[in-house]
Amino acid sequence: MTRTHAVPDLVDRARGGDARAVARLITLVEDASPRLPEIAAALAPHTGRARVVGLTGAPGVGKSTTTSALVGAYRARGQRVGVLAIDPSSPFSGGALLGDRIRMQDHATDPGVFIRSMATRGHLGGLAWSTPQAVRVLDAAGFDVVLVETVGVGQSEVDVVALADSVVVLLAPGMGDGIQAAKAGILEIADVFAVNKADRDGADATVRDLKHAISLGRREIRGASWRQPVVKTTADRGAGIADLVEAVDAHHDWTAAHGDLAARRVERARAEIEAVALAALRARWRGDRLDALAVRVAAGECDPYTAAHALTADGENDHPG
Repeated sequence: MTRTHAVPDLVDRARGGDARAVARLITLVEDASPRLPEIAAALAPHTGRARVVGLTGAPGVGKSTTTSALVGAYRARGQRVGVLAIDPSSPFSGGALLGDRIRMQDHATDPGVFIRSMATRGHLGGLAWSTPQAVRVLDAAGFDVVLVETVGVGQSEVDVVALADSVVVLLAPGMGDGIQAAKAGILEIADVFAVNKADRDGADATVRDLKHAISLGRREIRGASWRQPVVKTTADRGAGIADLVEAVDAHHDWTAAHGDLAARRVERARAEIEAVALAALRARWRGDRLDALAVRVAAGECDPYTAAHALTADGENDHPG
């Protein structure tokens, strides 16, 4: 970090609407800067206000187009919107393959919108490892809504559940998604379903299949139940986007009224703490100590549990018997 990029100055500028300062903070997060503890401490008093909406679904369902349409809808309400678009990593540079999401460039000159592509860098679950910290940056910078669009690797994008206040799962007719939703456990991920490209044949059948699956797997939270709505959209024309925003609003209000919103945010904080602690432990474990234990386990001289105990227990003998 250079002298011109002191953390307090960056945070002040980001909170004042300086997009370059926001971008710099997210870059420091992505690069695992040694100043991360200072950055996190500076951001913390200003977080907890943004609504975080996750969008996920299989490739080809129109996630980027839907995200762009949602940006337009929220901006029409006068809300500032941050977008984190998670992309596959380049095998050469480790950077985001799709760059700045060409399909969202309609909003690129809007000062009330910030769009950032982030690379997964091999992290599974559809998100980049640094996404939670990047959400904190946007939250602290005063964005009212943060949209997190997952990488689109298929049905394994479950990390977004722990990150978002509301999760929108997109499906499209003709892709078998209506049937696969029940099989692949998407019902456990979605708070709201959007059947996009609803002008295509089979959209009504997909909606019908989803509603049937939902009726069989209704979710209960603290004695109350939320029935996930199914909204038809054609995002490239803006059709149904107002209904989608209304459905997400309804879910937010429901979770706030039933205590689930606060519970999700506590769980999100718990996951962040755990991730930071595990990263610190892994950094401490790297090197000769772990290698020596691995050699002993591979040779049958001790078992993995004994080796793990020796690795994690403070003050104990480094070499189990």
